[in-house]
Amino acid sequence: MPDIQFTPDYTLWLSDLKQRISLARQKASLTLNAALIELYWEIGRDIVEKEEKTAWGSGLIERLSRDLAHAFPDMKGFSRRNLYAVRQWYLFYSAQSAFVPQPVAQMPWGHNRLIVSKIKDYDEALWYALAANENGWTRDDLELKIEKREYKRVARALTNFPHTLPAVQSGLARETLKDPYNFDFLGLEDEAQERAIEAALTYKITDFLLELGKGFAFVGRQVKLLISDNEYFLDMLFYHLDLRCYIVIELKAGKFKPEYAGKLNFYLSAVDAQLKRSDDNPSIGILLCKKKDKIEVEYSLKDINKPIGVSDYLLTHAIPDNLVTKLPTVAELENELAARIIAN
Repeated sequence: MPDIQFTPDYTLWLSDLKQRISLARQKASLTLNAALIELYWEIGRDIVEKEEKTAWGSGLIERLSRDLAHAFPDMKGFSRRNLYAVRQWYLFYSAQSAFVPQPVAQMPWGHNRLIVSKIKDYDEALWYALAANENGWTRDDLELKIEKREYKRVARALTNFPHTLPAVQSGLARETLKDPYNFDFLGLEDEAQERAIEAALTYKITDFLLELGKGFAFVGRQVKLLISDNEYFLDMLFYHLDLRCYIVIELKAGKFKPEYAGKLNFYLSAVDAQLKRSDDNPSIGILLCKKKDKIEVEYSLKDINKPIGVSDYLLTHAIPDNLVTKLPTVAELENELAARIIAN
């Protein structure tokens, strides 16, 4: 058969078909996964009921594992170890819910096993399930978030978002503001100053964006604003794709001071006046300080009508004494990182 000269319309149609086929495969995979999780729920419930109402003894799971594996040799989920995990998982969630919670049913079984093995609080477990589904976390991603105590960091963030943003946007903003941000990936010593931190964050912008979370797009560092013939410079400026607004991040190497909130509020007003488009939402400020006092932060944000969050950040932890003297000085770090940024 001779080769047909297809038009660009065919290419567009083919691309659309590929997308629809990929989407259908994803939906089928999700449906199969939900069916498997539902099956595990029923198996876990049956095991618990039989243990309570029969005299079959402690060998129930081992016997059940052998019999199911023999009946279904192509299925890998009937090992003794996995059935014990199914029982533990069912007991954990059934204490609060008569059915499989929706975010739990949407996760792969490996994610479910990981959460139940490491989390003991029901609400915290559901939070990780929701976050894993929304952000598409792999099992390794999820394990890392749990190790970093992501839930605790989000819950501790201090903001005035509920009072200054619409309800939907406020919820999204709280999810993006984690407390404290973990900057261990920078490899800086604990006394690093603001410019050194800023330079390192810019140099390792990919890691920084991963730490900030989903939706952040980097606009620039030391972004200049001209106000009444005076020049001001924003430490870091981002645009958030989901919130549809600018995010101004200011870095302070020391403890939070009330005047920092006022200065950031000033910057937000300028960004809204000079950069914000008509279809953008109000800009959000994030102030990263080495330490903060909760009451001071709350008083400082109380009467500010711009959305501002104050979080603390972490640098490297527990550096061995024999390595401290081998670390570069702050000046050396700043010079080196600045040189690399210019070179790139």
